[in-house]
Amino acid sequence: MAVVELTSDPTGLYLKAALGLLPVPRRPEALPDREIARRGLIIDRDHLARYDRVCGFRLSDTLPATYVHVLAFPLAMTLMSASDFPFPVVGLVHVANRITVRRPVDATQRIDLLVRAENLRSHDRGRVFDVVATAFADDENVWTGVSTYLSKNAPKGDASAKRDHPPMPAPTALWKMPARVGSDYAEVSGDHNPIHTSRIGARLFGFPRPIAHGMWSKARALAALEGRLPAAYTVDVAFKQPILLPARVGFSAAARTDGWEFRLDSKRPHLAGLVTPP
Repeated sequence: MAVVELTSDPTGLYLKAALGLLPVPRRPEALPDREIARRGLIIDRDHLARYDRVCGFRLSDTLPATYVHVLAFPLAMTLMSASDFPFPVVGLVHVANRITVRRPVDATQRIDLLVRAENLRSHDRGRVFDVVATAFADDENVWTGVSTYLSKNAPKGDASAKRDHPPMPAPTALWKMPARVGSDYAEVSGDHNPIHTSRIGARLFGFPRPIAHGMWSKARALAALEGRLPAAYTVDVAFKQPILLPARVGFSAAARTDGWEFRLDSKRPHLAGLVTPP
C-alpha cells in the first residue's frame, strides 16, 4: 500500500470536493490502495478547549474519544476527494461510526495518524465503505476509528424517511439544539459541508433546514456520559434520521452489565449507540 505523508493540514478540501461533482469520463471501481499519514501532530490546547465547549465536554487535557476523529478528518478528506476515489465525497452519507479507545491520550503527547479506505460492499440503498483511522502515541496504537459511508443510488424522495418507527424510549434528558450548532461544530471540526451550515446548501440535498453533524451528536452523547466511562472502551453508533436545526431531542441512556446503551430521539430516531469493552 502506498503511503502519502502530510506535514500540515491541507487547505481547500471542500472546493476540491465540490469539483468532484463535475462529470468525469469514468470513476474507478475500487478504493485506492493508499494510506494518508501525518506524524508528530501537536495538540493545539486552545482548539481542544473550543471543541470541548462546543460538544459539552469538561475542559481537560485528556482527549475526548471523538476529538481524534477531528484530527484525522483532514486526512480522510484528502483521501476521499482525490480524483481516483470511486465516489464524489459531496453527497456521501455517514451512516455509522465505531471508535475504540485503548487508553486515554493526553494533550501533551504527539500523535501519529494513518487513514485508509477499505471494505467496499453492496448495500440495499447503494454501496458502502469504511474509512479507517488509526492513532499512535509513543508508537502504541491508542485509538481506532471506523467511519462507514454510503453512496446512495436510491432516487430522491424514496420511502425510507416515511417508515413507521417503534415507540421511542422515555428520555432521561431533553436537549435544545440551536441553529448555530452546525456552524459551531464546523469551525472546530473542519467539516464545512454546507448541509450543516447553509439553508441553501441543505436544500440542494433535499433537507428543508441545515442538519446537525452526526459526529457532533455522538460527541454530545459521550459528553453526557462523561465520568461514567472506563479508561478503555469501544463506542458504536448508527446514524438514523437527520436532526433538522434548530431542534429539541431526547437523550436516553441505560447502563448494561458490559457498558452503556444510549439514544437520541424526537418524533423519529436520530442516533443509537452502544459502549462496550474494547
